[in-house]
Amino acid sequence: MPLMLILGLGYTASRLAMRLRARGWQVTGVRRAAGPDMLAFDDDAAVLAAIDGATHILSSVPPEGDGDPVLARYGGAIAAAPASWVGYLSSTGVYGDAAGAWVDEASPVGRGRRTARADADLAWGALRPDMRRFRLPGIYGPGRSALDRVREGKAYRIDLPGQVFSRIHVDDIVAGVIASFDGPPGVYNLADDLPAPQNAVTEAACGLLGLPPPPLVTLEQANLSPMARAFYAENRRVANGRAKRLLGWKPLHPTYREGLAACLCEEAGTARRIVPVMVTNP
Repeated sequence: MPLMLILGLGYTASRLAMRLRARGWQVTGVRRAAGPDMLAFDDDAAVLAAIDGATHILSSVPPEGDGDPVLARYGGAIAAAPASWVGYLSSTGVYGDAAGAWVDEASPVGRGRRTARADADLAWGALRPDMRRFRLPGIYGPGRSALDRVREGKAYRIDLPGQVFSRIHVDDIVAGVIASFDGPPGVYNLADDLPAPQNAVTEAACGLLGLPPPPLVTLEQANLSPMARAFYAENRRVANGRAKRLLGWKPLHPTYREGLAACLCEEAGTARRIVPVMVTNP
Protein backbone atom coordinates (compact mmCIF):
# COMPACT_ATOMS: atom_id res chain seq x y z
CA MET A 1 0.00 0.00 0.00
CA PRO A 2 1.44 3.44 -0.89
CA LEU A 3 2.02 5.66 2.14
CA MET A 4 1.99 9.44 1.81
CA LEU A 5 3.58 11.52 4.57
CA ILE A 6 2.43 15.13 4.48
CA LEU A 7 4.25 17.71 6.56
CA GLY A 8 1.85 20.58 7.09
CA LEU A 9 -1.73 19.40 6.65
CA GLY A 10 -3.36 22.69 5.72
CA TYR A 11 -6.16 23.53 3.31
CA THR A 12 -4.57 22.19 0.11
CA ALA A 13 -2.77 19.22 1.65
CA SER A 14 -5.97 18.17 3.45
CA ARG A 15 -7.79 17.97 0.11
CA LEU A 16 -4.95 15.86 -1.25
CA ALA A 17 -5.09 13.55 1.78
CA MET A 18 -8.83 13.11 1.34
CA ARG A 19 -8.41 12.21 -2.35
CA LEU A 20 -5.62 9.74 -1.67
CA ARG A 21 -7.45 8.02 1.18
CA ALA A 22 -10.44 7.59 -1.11
CA ARG A 23 -8.08 5.75 -3.47
CA GLY A 24 -6.92 3.39 -0.74
CA TRP A 25 -3.72 5.17 0.25
CA GLN A 26 -2.46 5.40 3.79
CA VAL A 27 -1.84 9.05 4.67
CA THR A 28 -0.01 10.35 7.73
CA GLY A 29 0.07 14.05 8.50
CA VAL A 30 2.46 16.13 10.56
CA ARG A 31 1.22 19.20 12.40
CA ARG A 32 2.14 21.19 15.48
CA ALA A 33 -0.07 18.96 17.64
CA ALA A 34 -0.62 15.21 17.36
CA GLY A 35 -4.02 13.68 16.61
CA PRO A 36 -5.65 10.79 14.73
CA ASP A 37 -3.32 9.88 11.84
CA MET A 38 -1.38 12.98 12.83
CA LEU A 39 2.14 13.27 14.25
CA ALA A 40 3.45 16.21 16.23
CA PHE A 41 6.09 18.20 14.35
CA ASP A 42 8.49 18.13 17.30
CA ASP A 43 8.18 14.37 17.90
CA ASP A 44 11.47 13.64 16.20
CA ALA A 45 11.44 9.88 16.68
CA ALA A 46 7.95 9.44 15.24
CA VAL A 47 8.50 11.80 12.32
CA LEU A 48 11.87 10.30 11.43
CA ALA A 49 10.32 6.82 11.47
CA ALA A 50 7.48 8.06 9.24
CA ILE A 51 9.98 9.61 6.81
CA ASP A 52 11.88 6.34 6.62
CA GLY A 53 8.69 4.34 6.00
CA ALA A 54 6.91 6.59 3.50
CA THR A 55 6.72 5.87 -0.21
CA HIS A 56 5.78 9.51 -0.90
CA ILE A 57 6.67 12.66 1.08
CA LEU A 58 5.18 16.13 0.62
CA SER A 59 5.92 19.34 2.50
CA SER A 60 3.40 22.15 2.35
CA VAL A 61 4.91 24.15 5.22
CA PRO A 62 5.82 27.74 4.28
CA PRO A 63 8.99 29.41 5.52
CA GLU A 64 9.03 30.91 8.99
CA GLY A 65 11.16 34.01 9.38
CA ASP A 66 14.25 33.51 7.26
CA GLY A 67 14.16 29.72 7.03
CA ASP A 68 12.18 26.60 6.26
CA PRO A 69 11.33 24.73 9.48
CA VAL A 70 10.96 21.35 7.75
CA LEU A 71 14.34 21.60 6.04
CA ALA A 72 15.95 22.81 9.24
CA ARG A 73 14.66 19.90 11.31
CA TYR A 74 14.19 17.05 8.86
CA GLY A 75 15.95 18.03 5.65
CA GLY A 76 18.78 15.55 6.09
CA ALA A 77 16.39 12.68 6.74
CA ILE A 78 14.23 13.55 3.74
CA ALA A 79 17.31 13.80 1.51
CA ALA A 80 18.31 10.26 2.52
CA ALA A 81 14.79 8.78 2.61
CA PRO A 82 14.01 5.74 0.43
CA ALA A 83 10.75 7.34 -0.77
CA SER A 84 10.12 7.09 -4.49
CA TRP A 85 8.54 10.55 -4.65
CA VAL A 86 9.21 13.81 -2.76
CA GLY A 87 7.38 17.07 -3.37
CA TYR A 88 7.14 20.63 -2.08
CA LEU A 89 4.30 23.13 -2.40
CA SER A 90 5.90 26.46 -3.26
CA SER A 91 4.50 29.77 -4.54
CA THR A 92 4.59 31.77 -7.75
CA GLY A 93 5.50 34.65 -5.46
CA VAL A 94 9.10 33.53 -6.03
CA TYR A 95 8.94 35.28 -9.43
CA GLY A 96 8.16 38.70 -7.98
CA ASP A 97 6.55 41.47 -9.99
CA ALA A 98 6.57 40.94 -13.77
CA ALA A 99 4.57 44.08 -14.65
CA GLY A 100 1.80 41.88 -16.05
CA ALA A 101 4.07 39.76 -18.25
CA TRP A 102 4.02 35.97 -18.42
CA VAL A 103 6.37 33.94 -16.22
CA ASP A 104 7.25 30.26 -16.57
CA GLU A 105 9.50 27.84 -14.72
CA ALA A 106 12.60 29.28 -16.42
CA SER A 107 11.89 32.82 -15.21
CA PRO A 108 14.25 34.29 -12.59
CA VAL A 109 13.25 33.85 -8.95
CA GLY A 110 14.06 35.83 -5.85
CA ARG A 111 13.00 39.20 -7.19
CA GLY A 112 9.85 39.45 -5.09
CA ARG A 113 8.96 40.66 -1.64
CA ARG A 114 9.13 37.14 -0.19
CA THR A 115 12.81 36.25 -0.44
CA ALA A 116 12.45 33.56 2.25
CA ARG A 117 9.97 31.74 0.01
CA ALA A 118 12.35 31.88 -2.94
CA ASP A 119 15.23 30.68 -0.77
CA ALA A 120 13.14 27.76 0.50
CA ASP A 121 12.05 26.87 -3.03
CA LEU A 122 15.64 26.70 -4.22
CA ALA A 123 16.77 24.78 -1.14
CA TRP A 124 14.11 22.13 -1.69
CA GLY A 125 15.17 21.89 -5.32
CA ALA A 126 18.74 21.20 -4.25
CA LEU A 127 17.75 18.61 -1.64
CA ARG A 128 17.27 15.66 -4.01
CA PRO A 129 17.60 15.11 -7.74
CA ASP A 130 14.07 13.67 -7.88
CA MET A 131 12.30 16.64 -6.25
CA ARG A 132 8.96 17.94 -7.53
CA ARG A 133 8.29 21.58 -6.75
CA PHE A 134 4.84 23.02 -7.40
CA ARG A 135 4.71 26.80 -7.71
CA LEU A 136 1.18 27.89 -6.90
CA PRO A 137 -0.58 31.23 -7.44
CA GLY A 138 -3.64 32.34 -5.46
CA ILE A 139 -5.38 29.22 -4.16
CA TYR A 140 -9.16 29.10 -3.86
CA GLY A 141 -11.79 26.45 -3.32
CA PRO A 142 -14.89 25.61 -1.28
CA GLY A 143 -14.96 27.71 1.87
CA ARG A 144 -12.06 29.85 0.70
CA SER A 145 -12.96 31.87 -2.37
CA ALA A 146 -14.33 35.18 -3.59
CA LEU A 147 -17.79 33.81 -2.80
CA ASP A 148 -16.94 33.82 0.90
CA ARG A 149 -15.47 37.32 0.78
CA VAL A 150 -18.59 38.64 -0.95
CA ARG A 151 -20.87 36.95 1.60
CA GLU A 152 -18.84 38.37 4.47
CA GLY A 153 -18.79 41.89 3.03
CA LYS A 154 -15.01 41.75 2.69
CA ALA A 155 -14.76 41.86 -1.10
CA TYR A 156 -13.29 44.88 -2.86
CA ARG A 157 -13.11 46.20 -6.37
CA ILE A 158 -9.94 48.24 -6.53
CA ASP A 159 -9.27 50.70 -9.32
CA LEU A 160 -5.94 49.39 -10.64
CA PRO A 161 -6.16 49.17 -14.44
CA GLY A 162 -3.90 46.49 -15.90
CA GLN A 163 -3.49 44.58 -12.63
CA VAL A 164 -3.67 40.85 -13.36
CA PHE A 165 -3.27 37.74 -11.22
CA SER A 166 -3.24 34.01 -11.77
CA ARG A 167 -5.08 31.57 -9.53
CA ILE A 168 -5.78 27.87 -9.16
CA HIS A 169 -8.65 25.80 -7.77
CA VAL A 170 -7.47 23.60 -4.91
CA ASP A 171 -8.64 20.41 -6.61
CA ASP A 172 -6.54 21.22 -9.67
CA ILE A 173 -3.50 21.37 -7.41
CA VAL A 174 -4.44 17.96 -6.05
CA ALA A 175 -4.77 16.61 -9.59
CA GLY A 176 -1.39 18.08 -10.56
CA VAL A 177 0.37 16.52 -7.58
CA ILE A 178 -1.17 13.13 -8.32
CA ALA A 179 -0.26 13.41 -12.02
CA SER A 180 3.35 13.99 -11.02
CA PHE A 181 3.57 10.58 -9.32
CA ASP A 182 4.17 9.12 -12.78
CA GLY A 183 5.88 12.17 -14.27
CA PRO A 184 9.45 13.45 -14.29
CA PRO A 185 10.88 15.47 -11.40
CA GLY A 186 11.28 19.21 -11.72
CA VAL A 187 9.45 22.48 -11.21
CA TYR A 188 5.82 22.91 -12.24
CA ASN A 189 3.59 25.97 -12.26
CA LEU A 190 0.04 24.87 -11.49
CA ALA A 191 -2.20 27.74 -12.55
CA ASP A 192 -5.44 28.01 -14.48
CA ASP A 193 -5.65 29.12 -18.10
CA LEU A 194 -6.96 32.65 -17.59
CA PRO A 195 -5.01 35.22 -15.57
CA ALA A 196 -7.52 37.92 -14.74
CA PRO A 197 -8.05 41.06 -12.65
CA GLN A 198 -9.29 40.38 -9.14
CA ASN A 199 -12.21 42.71 -9.89
CA ALA A 200 -13.47 40.29 -12.56
CA VAL A 201 -13.43 37.44 -10.03
CA THR A 202 -15.31 39.50 -7.47
CA GLU A 203 -17.92 40.48 -10.06
CA ALA A 204 -18.37 36.85 -11.10
CA ALA A 205 -18.85 35.82 -7.47
CA CYS A 206 -21.45 38.54 -6.99
CA GLY A 207 -23.28 37.38 -10.10
CA LEU A 208 -23.43 33.79 -8.85
CA LEU A 209 -24.77 34.96 -5.50
CA GLY A 210 -27.25 37.43 -7.00
CA LEU A 211 -25.63 40.36 -5.19
CA PRO A 212 -24.51 43.75 -6.51
CA PRO A 213 -20.76 44.21 -6.87
CA PRO A 214 -19.02 46.42 -4.33
CA PRO A 215 -18.16 49.97 -5.41
CA LEU A 216 -14.91 50.68 -7.22
CA VAL A 217 -12.41 52.27 -4.81
CA THR A 218 -8.78 53.28 -4.81
CA LEU A 219 -6.15 51.21 -3.04
CA GLU A 220 -5.97 53.87 -0.33
CA GLN A 221 -9.75 53.94 0.17
CA ALA A 222 -9.86 50.16 0.58
CA ASN A 223 -7.85 50.48 3.82
CA LEU A 224 -6.35 47.02 3.38
CA SER A 225 -4.10 45.28 5.85
CA PRO A 226 -0.37 45.40 5.01
CA MET A 227 -0.53 41.75 3.89
CA ALA A 228 -3.54 42.33 1.64
CA ARG A 229 -2.04 45.53 0.25
CA ALA A 230 1.19 43.72 -0.58
CA PHE A 231 -0.87 41.33 -2.72
CA TYR A 232 -1.46 44.20 -5.14
CA ALA A 233 2.24 45.09 -5.33
CA GLU A 234 2.90 42.28 -7.82
CA ASN A 235 1.42 41.81 -11.27
CA ARG A 236 2.07 38.73 -13.41
CA ARG A 237 0.58 36.01 -15.59
CA VAL A 238 1.64 32.44 -14.78
CA ALA A 239 2.15 29.97 -17.63
CA ASN A 240 1.14 26.34 -17.02
CA GLY A 241 2.35 24.70 -20.23
CA ARG A 242 5.12 22.61 -18.67
CA ALA A 243 2.73 20.73 -16.39
CA LYS A 244 0.44 20.11 -19.34
CA ARG A 245 3.24 18.79 -21.54
CA LEU A 246 5.15 16.66 -19.04
CA LEU A 247 2.45 15.53 -16.62
CA GLY A 248 -0.53 15.27 -18.96
CA TRP A 249 -2.32 17.60 -16.52
CA LYS A 250 -4.89 20.18 -17.40
CA PRO A 251 -7.08 22.15 -15.02
CA LEU A 252 -10.58 20.86 -14.55
CA HIS A 253 -11.47 24.48 -13.78
CA PRO A 254 -9.68 26.34 -16.60
CA THR A 255 -10.93 29.75 -15.45
CA TYR A 256 -12.30 31.33 -12.30
CA ARG A 257 -15.80 31.08 -13.77
CA GLU A 258 -15.88 27.27 -13.72
CA GLY A 259 -14.00 27.22 -10.42
CA LEU A 260 -16.41 29.51 -8.58
CA ALA A 261 -19.40 27.63 -9.96
CA ALA A 262 -17.88 24.36 -8.70
CA CYS A 263 -17.32 25.92 -5.26
CA LEU A 264 -20.94 27.00 -5.11
CA CYS A 265 -22.17 23.54 -6.11
CA GLU A 266 -19.99 21.78 -3.54
CA GLU A 267 -21.00 24.18 -0.79
CA ALA A 268 -24.67 23.73 -1.66
CA GLY A 269 -24.25 19.96 -1.55
CA THR A 270 -22.59 20.18 1.85
CA ALA A 271 -25.37 22.38 3.14
CA ARG A 272 -27.98 19.88 1.97
CA ARG A 273 -26.16 17.07 3.75
CA ILE A 274 -25.95 18.85 7.12
CA VAL A 275 -29.39 20.49 7.25
CA PRO A 276 -31.90 18.07 8.82
CA VAL A 277 -35.05 17.29 6.89
CA MET A 278 -38.20 17.89 8.89
CA VAL A 279 -40.80 15.18 8.34
CA THR A 280 -44.28 15.45 9.71
CA ASN A 281 -46.39 12.40 10.46
CA PRO A 282 -49.15 11.79 7.93
